[in-house]
Amino acid sequence: MPSPAEKIRALLSQGQPSLSAIAETFEAMGPEDRVDATRGLNRADQRKLFELAGTGAPATLDDLAPPSAGPRRQVIHHGTNTLPLPASQRAFQKRFARPDDGSARLFGYNEAPTRWLIGPGYFVTHSTEGEAQWTPRGAIVVDYFLIPDGPVPEGWPPVIPNTQGLQWFVYNKTRDFMRRVSDHLTIGAAYKQESPLDHYFTLVRED
Repeated sequence: MPSPAEKIRALLSQGQPSLSAIAETFEAMGPEDRVDATRGLNRADQRKLFELAGTGAPATLDDLAPPSAGPRRQVIHHGTNTLPLPASQRAFQKRFARPDDGSARLFGYNEAPTRWLIGPGYFVTHSTEGEAQWTPRGAIVVDYFLIPDGPVPEGWPPVIPNTQGLQWFVYNKTRDFMRRVSDHLTIGAAYKQESPLDHYFTLVRED
C-alpha cells in the first residue's frame, strides 16, 4: 500500500498534475498522515507543488490562522523545508497568531530544535496586495523584515529582531511567499531581499 508521501508524489508525477486531486487526496488523510505526506516530498516535488498551487485559489490569512482561533491564540503548522540538511533537521513548526489590534496581519515565529542556537525568527504575515512585484509570487507573505509590535501569545519566546545573533544569517532580509494547496496545506517559496532562493517549505495546519 503506498505511503502518504507516495500518494502525493504519484499525483505530482502525472503529465498534467491536478491541484484539486492533490487537495482531495491530502484532505482525506488523517492529521498524522498529512504531516508524513509532506515529510516525504523532496525539493523537486515541492517546487512542482508550489508552481501548481499558483493555478488555484490564493492563500489568505484565514488559511494560516482561522478567525475562530481568536487573538493571541497560537495556531501550529508542521513544516518541512528543502534545505540541504538531514531529514530530521528539515522539520520545524511555524506558529501564527492574530494580533490584539484586529489588523489584517499575523504575528509568528519558527519553532525548531535549533531555536536555542539560531533564535526564534519572528515575522509578520500580511497580504501582498498592492505590491506588483510580489503578488505573482503569492497572495500572502511571511515577512522577516518585520517583527511583532504588539503582545504575542503567552509562552512564546522573547521578540528579538532578525538582525540579532545567528538569526542574521538565516532570517534577516528574507520573505516567504505563500500559496494555498488545500484547507490544511500551504506551500512557501523563500526569497532573500528580491532574489528567489529556489527553496520551498510545506506547512500543515493543526486543527
